[in-house]
Amino acid sequence: MSDAPIVAQKAPYPIDVTEGKTYFWCACGKSAKQPFCDGSHKGSTIEPVKYTAEADKKVFFCGCKQSHKMPLCDGSHSKL
Repeated sequence: MSDAPIVAQKAPYPIDVTEGKTYFWCACGKSAKQPFCDGSHKGSTIEPVKYTAEADKKVFFCGCKQSHKMPLCDGSHSKL
């Protein structure tokens, strides 16, 4: 299994998060439950990224898996 992340999509995932709730963002790109982890990374060195919402709001989770601000989008998809 390759340990390079797969581009799930070349756009962020807008998600309404709930204050205090913890989310596990898929860093490998293989999850069927994008942008969240479903365990598909097992057997690789890639681990999901834990994100705890600071407030009830919409956040943009990275879809290309190239963000330097993981798990949130930083616009890296525009360079792919």
